[in-house]
Amino acid sequence: MIVKKKSWEIWINRPLDEVWSFFSRPENLNEITPEHVSFEILSDLEGIEMYEGMIIQYNIAPLLGIKMNWVTEITHIRQRQFFIDEQRFGPYAFWHHQHWFEEKDGGTLMKDILHYKVPYGIIGTIANALFVEKMVDQIFEYREETINKLWGG
Repeated sequence: MIVKKKSWEIWINRPLDEVWSFFSRPENLNEITPEHVSFEILSDLEGIEMYEGMIIQYNIAPLLGIKMNWVTEITHIRQRQFFIDEQRFGPYAFWHHQHWFEEKDGGTLMKDILHYKVPYGIIGTIANALFVEKMVDQIFEYREETINKLWGG
């Protein structure tokens, strides 16, 4: 089993409390996800700060407009430091996403560390090499661009 590891870093010109407040509300995912992914949160989360054990249900259509159900759980939180979401059901064979936050240089350094595996054995490995990894990178690049537009980078 080959699990792919990816990581991204962005410095945000805002205080840690403000950045944490934004990212600790799953409803804000819509704002930083590209439209072409057709990301739709199905859970009623408005105004709710995440907590350990929170289950979040989505629909996504990242490939050819084919809708997929996705269910993640917030498994670990250390306030103002990190949180982890893990897929429970969905398009990946494995998904473990760490979000790290650190006060730095008058702003906030945010790091994402993602471990994932595409299902379907060798076919999934080929699909990952051809388009899944690029799609994942594009989503995180879009997030960085959007965060820079929202808060200046």
